[in-house]
Amino acid sequence: MKPVHAISRFHITMVAVGALLVAAFSVAAEAQKTETTITTVFAAASMKTALDAAAAAYQKSTGNKIVASYAASSALAKQLEQGAPADIFICADLDWMNYVDKEKLIKEETRVNMFGNRLVLIAPRSSTTSIKIEKGFGLAAALGDGRLAMANVKSVPAGKYGSAALKKLGVWDAVENKIAQAENVRAALAFVAQGETPFGVVYKTDADAEPKVKIVGVFPEDTHPPIVYPVAVTTGSKNPAAAEAFINYLKTPEGQAAFTQQGFTILKSAGR
Repeated sequence: MKPVHAISRFHITMVAVGALLVAAFSVAAEAQKTETTITTVFAAASMKTALDAAAAAYQKSTGNKIVASYAASSALAKQLEQGAPADIFICADLDWMNYVDKEKLIKEETRVNMFGNRLVLIAPRSSTTSIKIEKGFGLAAALGDGRLAMANVKSVPAGKYGSAALKKLGVWDAVENKIAQAENVRAALAFVAQGETPFGVVYKTDADAEPKVKIVGVFPEDTHPPIVYPVAVTTGSKNPAAAEAFINYLKTPEGQAAFTQQGFTILKSAGR
């Protein structure tokens, strides 16, 4: 027969082990209930300031995390085509959304035109240059030996909108050889903010997000195609329900607040 004190120690040990197992299962169950859903968004570079704010508000409200990857719409579309994992695609023009749609990389039924923007001419904050955007305006003369910062004019939406506007205004031929092309609109913004170029063509929301630049002119909306940001769930999404939930959030006043504060317009199609 075991001594009484040995039996007591055995019982105490077993009770302790049992308590630890119960605690472990409880923690695991609770962790499973509160497991964070992570949604990956491929978004146009111009959306960074507003989308980061909206994502933070969404996570605070729901506990679900949004991880955004920013680049030129063209680059992101090509990454999707090459199999890069993303749940949501937001680009800055209809062309690239049409491209991924044609390649069956998005769920067409989830596609919606969400936001709008304006195209502006910017200069460093310290610049004293005054320039009025109109037909045949003297942009080339204002540039002098300097260059005009723009996103790639052949593939990046901001660059395509900008070149269209300059052509419509009749000044493209005079400035075409003075373009400093950047990989995306935020890179073009940086050229001007750092004083590397005297002027740049970017979206109004980009200019508003950078204190080192100022807007010296706004391009008339009839000089370029409408600036539209479509959004859709990708066909490769691992969690399409969570992706649709975030898109639905962006249709609410709460989800749109960060975008309106940054200067984006909300398109009628984005309403609930």
